[in-house]
Amino acid sequence: MEAKALIPEDDLCCSVCFDIFKDPVILKCSHSFCRVCLQQFWEEKSSRECPICRRKASKEDLPPNLALRSIVESYLKQKTERETTDKTEARCSLHGEKVVLFCEHDKEPLCFICQTARKHRNHPVCPVEEAALELKEELKPALNLVKEKLKKFTEVEQGCKKTVEHIRSQAQHTERQIKAEFEKLQQFLREEEEARLAALKEEEEQKSRIMEEKLEHISGDISTLTDKITALETAMETKDTSFLKSYNNIKERAQCTLQDPELLSGALIDVAKHLGNLTFRVWEKMLGMVQYTPVMMDPNTARADLSLSDDLTTVRHTDTAQKCPDNPERFNRCVNVLGSEGFTSGKHSWEVKVGNKREWDVGVVKESINRKGDIAASPGKGYWVIMLRNGDEYRAAGVTDLTLKRKPQSIRVQLDYDGGEVSFFNSSDMSLIYTFKHTFTERLFPYFSPCLRDDGRNDEPLKICPVKVSVTVTSSQ
Repeated sequence: MEAKALIPEDDLCCSVCFDIFKDPVILKCSHSFCRVCLQQFWEEKSSRECPICRRKASKEDLPPNLALRSIVESYLKQKTERETTDKTEARCSLHGEKVVLFCEHDKEPLCFICQTARKHRNHPVCPVEEAALELKEELKPALNLVKEKLKKFTEVEQGCKKTVEHIRSQAQHTERQIKAEFEKLQQFLREEEEARLAALKEEEEQKSRIMEEKLEHISGDISTLTDKITALETAMETKDTSFLKSYNNIKERAQCTLQDPELLSGALIDVAKHLGNLTFRVWEKMLGMVQYTPVMMDPNTARADLSLSDDLTTVRHTDTAQKCPDNPERFNRCVNVLGSEGFTSGKHSWEVKVGNKREWDVGVVKESINRKGDIAASPGKGYWVIMLRNGDEYRAAGVTDLTLKRKPQSIRVQLDYDGGEVSFFNSSDMSLIYTFKHTFTERLFPYFSPCLRDDGRNDEPLKICPVKVSVTVTSSQ
């Protein structure tokens, strides 16, 4: 503060640039200037003289004014510190004094002059530091809530990023599967096209060969007849005596025993056989390579350690969890997966192959079931399911134990939504296993659980069985 008190800022300015001295130099006349300013002044004037007193400067070297440089540096340092202090220390907007008190009644920071003002007179006050510490403590719960909120948003952000990656992976995998399926169809069509063109080519060659043989026979007969005609005409041109002597022989040679030629029936290409209902016949034959399942599994609902087949009809438990987002539809505790389509009306049925699995769950559930925790399956919780445990313990979930005469290899599930029934049958003889009765009020989804592998003893998958596909032709009336 001493530099500020002894030397005003104007006295620390160069007379040429009117700014704070930079690298000040001193002339013999005791006047000081910035080194660069003085040199530029001399260049412009083409004369080495003092810009103030015009005294000639005889020395080539310009000695630095070390004392002035020290004063300038000290002044600039103090100025910077003062500006920093002014920014960090709040001051009263009315009195310009430092704020050191806090009015607890008006919740305002005060300077000493404000404290004696009528507005705050007799109000309880405390030091700013004490008030700030107390109010900061009051804000900590709110701050913690905001931090928790930030944590949740950050977790959701990370989940969204993982979801974006999973969407890309799903799209790529699905694209490969679509291309593979269409390649199968295209390969079938190419082979079918080749087979039908080969059949056409074979018929063409066969019928062309028959016609060529027919032409060969006809050509031989024509040659025979031509020779006969030539011989008869030659004989008829001989003298009468000779003709008469040879008449009987000529007459015998004139006899023709060849039958009249006939066109072959069915000699043309059977175009109708090759083109008639061509696309329908190909489609009908294609039924042998396609399958239809009334229910498909939804991979977006499967727990991460469940593995679904590419056609979404088979599920098994694995030891390795896949990298997939914990989206709202996905189970994260129970080893479950739902069907891809829900039902709100009508009758629906599907068959699930359970094989020799020791444990499994099969049935239907309502859409709003809890998918993010453990839950005891029961109709009251929205589960209409039958299950097998330990290889021989059958149960209608949440209702009763079941006694089966034989171990089913496949379970048929029948849902009558409007009738309020879910029935289970042994597919081998269609014997009834159990029927749930309930008034359904929301969308129901097919439900599958292969349960845990249990050290490989429960390693078989659950598989949705395809249904027979047929083509029926009806005549229009």
